[in-house]
Amino acid sequence: MQSYFCYMNTDTLAINTIISESLEKSMTYPEYRALVINLVEENSSTGNDKSEAMANYTQLNDRRMRRWDKTGKVAEDLKTKFKDFDKKITWLVISESWCGDAAHIMPIIHKAAELNDNIDYKVVLRDENESLMNQFLTNGGKAIPKLIMLDSETNEVLNTFGPRPTVATNMVKAYKEAHGVITAEFKEDLQRWYNKDKGQSTLEDLANLIG
Repeated sequence: MQSYFCYMNTDTLAINTIISESLEKSMTYPEYRALVINLVEENSSTGNDKSEAMANYTQLNDRRMRRWDKTGKVAEDLKTKFKDFDKKITWLVISESWCGDAAHIMPIIHKAAELNDNIDYKVVLRDENESLMNQFLTNGGKAIPKLIMLDSETNEVLNTFGPRPTVATNMVKAYKEAHGVITAEFKEDLQRWYNKDKGQSTLEDLANLIG
């Protein structure tokens, strides 16, 4: 979980404008899922890169999201934390259809947001919202998914989460320190970790985010 964000020498008023403009272009999670399903039918993807590889990733991610939409569960102790939250906030998530981490995380975010009408879950696409993405870089990179938690009334940035839950972030960091680069084999290991974790690490981070 990231509790900081990069302002890139932009003043608060300008950032608020960027956020407001992105919110105007945002979609709900069901709308995002419908978009991905349509892209699969068209053999395409979101983002500037419309290559066959990105279309294939989108198809794979649709299957992943479909599975988590059906099977994702929130533990009872965490349900209470989400249900009892009494401040109106927006979870604005920056993503793209080809992002593997997003496919595992976004349905779980939806499971938590569904528990409380005070949490408004919105999605925007990274390449269509470059100015927004540039304010919330991770180690200088445009890593997604990135969740920006906002005060729904003022659009004040309260916190951020992403691009991975804390446990997965630490796994990636340790592997990079040991091997220098992320390999295809490690990416497969990470996907297996997501499947085994079943979204619980993401839910714990989200609970801490509003805590």
